[in-house]
Amino acid sequence: MLAKAYSSAILGVDAYIVAVEVDISFGLPGISVVGLPDTAVQESKERVRSALKNSGFIFPPQRITINMAPANTRKSGPVFDLAIALAILAASEQLTVADLEHSLFVGELSLDGSIRAVSGVLPFAIAAQAAGYQRIFVPCDNAQEASLVEGLAVYPVAHLREAVQLLADRCPSRQAYQRQALVTLPTLPGLDFSEVKGQAYAKRGLEITAAGGHNLIMVGPPGSGKTMLARRLPTILPPLTFAEALEASKIYSISGRLGLAQGLLPTRPFRAPHHSISNAGLVGGSSHPKPGEVSLAHHGVLFLDELLEFRREVLEVLRQPLEDGVVTLSRAQISLTYPAKFMLIASMNPCPCGYRGDRLKACVCTPHQIARYWGKLSGPLLDRIDIHLEVPRLEDNVLLDPGPSEASTQIRARVEQARTLQVQRFADQGILCNAHMQPRHLRRFCALDTRSQQLLQQALQRLHLSARAYDRILKVARTIADLEASPLIQAHHVAEAIQLRILDRSGANSLSGVR
Repeated sequence: MLAKAYSSAILGVDAYIVAVEVDISFGLPGISVVGLPDTAVQESKERVRSALKNSGFIFPPQRITINMAPANTRKSGPVFDLAIALAILAASEQLTVADLEHSLFVGELSLDGSIRAVSGVLPFAIAAQAAGYQRIFVPCDNAQEASLVEGLAVYPVAHLREAVQLLADRCPSRQAYQRQALVTLPTLPGLDFSEVKGQAYAKRGLEITAAGGHNLIMVGPPGSGKTMLARRLPTILPPLTFAEALEASKIYSISGRLGLAQGLLPTRPFRAPHHSISNAGLVGGSSHPKPGEVSLAHHGVLFLDELLEFRREVLEVLRQPLEDGVVTLSRAQISLTYPAKFMLIASMNPCPCGYRGDRLKACVCTPHQIARYWGKLSGPLLDRIDIHLEVPRLEDNVLLDPGPSEASTQIRARVEQARTLQVQRFADQGILCNAHMQPRHLRRFCALDTRSQQLLQQALQRLHLSARAYDRILKVARTIADLEASPLIQAHHVAEAIQLRILDRSGANSLSGVR
């Protein structure tokens, strides 16, 4: 007899429906799985055999053929176990075939029949809803994640027997899992800008960064507070919208990082990979491509501490995501695109020893060492970073001052007001913040008066700025104007935006104290 159940598989960051077809026929007992299954799927036949027997069901001693359609895409992982088991029960007439209709099944089976959590349930639920399925059966630990999708009944099941009982009862008394409300936290516990002494210039730069969603690099000696400032940036960012949280949560769900019994991400992602990371770890890849750190930072922050300790070839792969907001991975058999709209926050020392230009400690680096050190930071990559900040050593009286600094809540209030203006401005443009503006948006929303044009023209001539750097200055100037609630970009907005690009003045030689 032939029976069919439906499950789902991941392709990139989206899921697609997989039909699990089971045919039981006369012949030597055995199981064959076809449809480009990987090792984990091939091994499912042994898990399913033991789970059925240990759950009190009869495993048919006949020839069983399992086809996973479409057959031209590779199936991976143990997510199909539950669908395979139920289809075998239906094909052997231990379950009515009609009971499997309009339902999607995902879950890994243990040998005793219990159902374990799997990765990617949120995209599975979205695919089920889009395909018109009425309900989805998921492991209990994945129920909250699946419940984020409206219009889909979610049935958490802990054991194979429980799934069969729910299917056999056409009107089950057990209610579907209730959809989770959006709960986001605007701050991270234990971190606040009030803990940062001094560095008013750097704080201003971070406020502009947060208000416009810009990329930023900080240059300064060890112990000046670069890492401390960067780790507090998420505390002044606006909370995730539901659409942003759903996109980011899909990526974490696919990567198996969403966590058990967790729905949406509560805060904007903050990723801080070590400088020994590989290309594949940063942008995704390997033989079976998965999202990298740039995608895990989608709608959040990617912090690269000690930027020039990263290998140059690793840094260069950031060009596409910084420019396009996506990462495209091409392999012999498939090409995948992952979202990667993140804020790049980088910190670095001005030289290998770290004290180039420091007012108290002398630099011991040779000009050749400094040139080689800065050579890792290419011009095209630097062009894609909107704001360059110098973070000098703190004065002693500032460091010893017991008074508190401005709190994150106060800064975040100004940031949210600026972001609200941007959301209203770009309501029909498909973008959310100034950093995502394209050339057509610059022409429409970043018009300059005569004085501002003259100022920017002087900067172009003296600093030899590229066209990309010119666009970045306009975006930052628009954000500065938004922080002042100014509908027009004025000359002092442009002047501050130019001042926030210190590395356009010949790299290391632009830093204070360097001649």
